[in-house]
Amino acid sequence: MPIERHGLRTGLAAAVIAGSALVSGAAHATPPGPGVSGRIIWQRTVGDTDYIMREITLPAGQSTGWHHHNGTLYGRVKQGTLNHFGATCESDGVYPAGSSIVEPPGPANIHIGRNLGTTPLVLDVLYVLPTGSPLSVDDPNPGCDFQ
Repeated sequence: MPIERHGLRTGLAAAVIAGSALVSGAAHATPPGPGVSGRIIWQRTVGDTDYIMREITLPAGQSTGWHHHNGTLYGRVKQGTLNHFGATCESDGVYPAGSSIVEPPGPANIHIGRNLGTTPLVLDVLYVLPTGSPLSVDDPNPGCDFQ
């Protein structure tokens, strides 16, 4: 029985939020900090959309680097606390374990995730991307005094 694409997208997003950035090259980009890692848990392409579930770990004191995505991300903090900042250099959210976050697509949504805590930060992230898109696009620091 075929699954409607919209239904699959909604179901997958709900599953991540209910149940459960990051590297491509660009000139003058701010790459992730040392020890930041990602592991693909599963992926599937439906029509012209890639669905990729990934576990991301940021050691204490590290960050994702400045970046944006070509599609929407749905995330859940499994462990630690995510400190999220937009291009204004102001915090746009602090997300402790159990919290959910949605990151909208496009270069107008440059952001950085930081682990300002003393223990690893672990995220489960569902990427909903146009087929063949990178997981993220690195961006230069927008002028903030942190990376």
